[in-house]
Parts: sequence; structure tokens; C-alpha cells
Amino acid sequence: MKTIEGNIIDVVKKEIFKGRIFFDNKIVKIERDNSIINEQYILPGLVDAHVHIESSMLTPLEYSKIATKHGVVAAITDPHEIANVCGMAGINFMTESARETPMKIFTGAPSCVPATSFETSGAIISSKEIETLLSSGQCTHLSEMMNFPGVIYNDTEVEAKLAIAKKHNKVIDGHAPLLTNEDLKKYIQAGISTDHECTNLKEAKEKIALGMKIMLRESSAAKDFGTLMPLIETNPEAVMLCTDDCHPDDLEKGYINLLVKRALKEEYNIFNILTAATKTTVEHYNLNIGLVQEKDDADFIVINNLDDFTVLSTFIEGQEVYNGKESLIKNRNKNTINNFYTNEITTEDICVKYTSGSINVIQIVPDSLLTHKINYKQEGKTEAIISNTDVDILKIVVLNRYAKAKPSIGFIQGFELKHGAIAGSIAHDSHNICAIGTSDEEIIKAIKEVQKTQGGLVVVNGNEIHKLCLPIAGLMSDKDCPSVAKEYKMLSEQAKELGCTLHAPFMTLAFMSLLVIPELKLSDKGLFDVTKFNFVKLQN
Repeated sequence: MKTIEGNIIDVVKKEIFKGRIFFDNKIVKIERDNSIINEQYILPGLVDAHVHIESSMLTPLEYSKIATKHGVVAAITDPHEIANVCGMAGINFMTESARETPMKIFTGAPSCVPATSFETSGAIISSKEIETLLSSGQCTHLSEMMNFPGVIYNDTEVEAKLAIAKKHNKVIDGHAPLLTNEDLKKYIQAGISTDHECTNLKEAKEKIALGMKIMLRESSAAKDFGTLMPLIETNPEAVMLCTDDCHPDDLEKGYINLLVKRALKEEYNIFNILTAATKTTVEHYNLNIGLVQEKDDADFIVINNLDDFTVLSTFIEGQEVYNGKESLIKNRNKNTINNFYTNEITTEDICVKYTSGSINVIQIVPDSLLTHKINYKQEGKTEAIISNTDVDILKIVVLNRYAKAKPSIGFIQGFELKHGAIAGSIAHDSHNICAIGTSDEEIIKAIKEVQKTQGGLVVVNGNEIHKLCLPIAGLMSDKDCPSVAKEYKMLSEQAKELGCTLHAPFMTLAFMSLLVIPELKLSDKGLFDVTKFNFVKLQN
């Protein structure tokens, strides 16, 4: 039997008291004792309500080491990224890796692989596979239903997946950016209970009023937490905290603990904050995660005080996994998996012949996954439409990495590259190769470098080539977080040296092919208008 003492924070009864906890793998007894002088705080371990671990570029084991350092004991995950690349084998890879760590990683069944029929993925997860994943217990819930048009317009395969989740009494996660009114009502009535795509309070409050739980997201690209933070005070039982997609350099600095600290600094009620960071998620998904109650699993963290919120220790089922200095999670054998086809590509393949009129251009919205559609007309007489750094109109190319195909070409504004090119095999949701550059020659060079390593991130600056290799599905490294974060930070700085002013250039690049978030995106099959849910011509 082990003991620990200090200021105990009870998020269930909403009180803080001096006491002592007796525990093994479960909490056996909690004893009040006002004579205790230790001023540390003991509270439930934090929970990320929605995360794609692959976006950290780390395996679940390596991710767990850095997560528990920041006081996160559990995560509700969606292996959607690797499923798009490797199918069921990819999901198996993630769940097997998750079993190697004491961190509580709850894996969802990816509901939209591929996310749409307007792109090429490396695999298809049908309702048959969803039945296998949910009935076997391998997956705990149905992950985000991104195909909201499929829900609204009664797509038979979408309906089949929703029916399977309901049959097994599983939570169904949502993904409904800017959905409102009758369409939103129908979406929720289909049994979908959460959303992490809200970008303003009006949108979030409408969804809460209709019974949804809202996840306040702070990812490497989408910074929505500050806007939605007031919901912690107004609707504490209806909100959770999540990161969705967090790159290794950001993850190294902090995690859900940083969101808690921000809310505490704003003097929000501590019990409301911790309810959002722990209790609401645990109860909504009906998960076996302790909340520092007698007979609960001994899942808790120890912090120095409520101002610094510095994690001193992290315990999961009574086992100390972080001691304030280093992770105590053991290393395991490193396995790998991939799916990669190399298409031949030349500058001729990405030349865009000028016809007439203007072109449809993707315009980036900083710190958001949303984009706008704008028109651009190239000045002067020319045979081809090319990148124009003076007005920040750059060529963007998406190339299929699963089968023989020609590249898809568009133009984008907002990256502000003045020279060079960047490329990567992380390109939501199908993870084909995506590249942006100021010259066709450098774009091709960047794409070929990604192909050479069979996955990774690349910066090309003339004859200089810098890269981060991602051998696991073209999404993840086999190294630890500090190593990957260091390489990724260097690569991001090299992208910024090309002129890019974005906070996370590669994260933003990765979402320019995501066809389920408005307004204009580019898939390997063409330029896509998300609001109309159909392809549009490049040239008007």
C-alpha cells in the first residue's frame, strides 16, 4: 500500500481539502487531515478528449512519454490518419503500440476512410470493418463523422456505420464545422454527440442547446480555445478540452496542462476548468479513468501549486510514470508500417497552360483550418500561369502516393514564400504528397525528396535540401519527442527563412487538401469547393 498527501482536489464534490490517499492500483481510502503541511496538490489526471496521435509524428508509446510528463493520463484517439494510409493494418499498429504504454489510450473506429470519395486514399474502412472494430472491443467509440453531407442526405454507408455504433451503445463523435439550423438538427438526431470544430461562441452555443458536447480545441494550426474559453464558465458540464492535431515542437512545450493554466490565469472557477479537463470526458465516454474517488483507478497527478501548475508526478493505476524529471515508461521494440507508390513527375506535369479569365485561388485563414476562395487574374500575356511572389500567389501540387496518377494543381495565397518550396506526405486526410513553391523546379525537387524517403517533410532552397524522415506510414518517426521536435523546429525555421510567416507552415500545408473543412481545398483529383461539395475548375 502506498500513500501520498497534500491538498486533494475533488472535482466530483467540488472541494479542496488537506488529506492523504492510500492506494495500490486503485484508491483504497482518502483520509482528511488538516494537520498536513505538504502544500502540493493532488488531482485527477488530465484527459485529451480528441486527438490524432499520428499528428504528433510520434508512435503511441513515444507520445505517451511526453503526454504523461504534462499530466495527461488518458486520450480519446482517432487513428484516422494511419487508417487512410494502411487501413486495418494501420489501426492494428496503433492499438498494439498503445498497449505497450500504461497511459490510457482509447482508440476510436475511424468513420470516414476515405473522408470523401473525391480523393484517393490508401485504404477503405467500410461498415463491415466498423462492425469488427466495435464488436471486438478493439475500438471504444465511433470517431468523428466528417462526412456531414452524408448524414444530412442519408448516404447508405454512413447510415450503416451510425447504426452499428448505436447497436453496440458506442459514443459517436462529430465533425460539423459551421453546420447550423435544420442541417445541424438532423446531424445531431443521427446520434452524433460531440463536435470539436467550433470556431465561435454562437456556433458552439447552438450546438450545446441541441444537446452536443463541445470540445474546446487548441491544436498546432487551429487556435480556438481562447475564443471558446467562456464556455467553461457558462456551460462547464457541456465542454471538454482537446488538441486534435498537435505537432511535436508544441507538444514538447506543453499539452492540456497549458489550457488549464490559461483558464486559471483568467480566474475561471477551478472546478469548472477541471471538470472540462477530466470529468466530462470520462463520463461522456463511460471510461475507466480515475477521478480521485475511493475505489477508482489510482490515476492522478501531483502539481506544485495552482499558479505554476508544474507537474511533479503522474500516476496511472498506481504506477508512477513520470517523476518530475523523466519518463518512467519503458522503451519497446520498434515496428514499422507503410504504403507508398512512387509516381514519376516532371516540371511539364505541373505546367498550367493559360486559357482565359481568372483562376480560383485557395486563401489561407491564419491560425485556422478554414480557407476562402478568391479570384486572381495574372497580368500580362503569358502561355502559363506561374507563381507570383509579389502578390503571394503560389503553386500548390498534390500527387497520389498510392497508385499511378498525374498530379493535381492549384494556386494558394497566404504562405508568403519568397523563394524555394516545401512538401510533405502528411496531407489530411488521405495523406498524398502535397507541395507548395515559388518555382516548378523546386516543387518537383521537393516532391521527389519525399518519394525518396518514402515519407517525410522537406524544405528546398535552391540546391539545399532539408528533411525530416517519417518512415512509419509517411506520418510518424521512430524517434522520441525531443529528437523529432528538434528536427521539426529546424525544418519549420528553414521554411520561415523562405519567407513563410505562418506559425506552423507544415501543419497548415497538411490541411490544404482536407475536403471536409470549408471553403476551397485541393485533392489529388482536383480543386474542391467544400461548401458546394463538388469540384470546381481552376480557370474560370
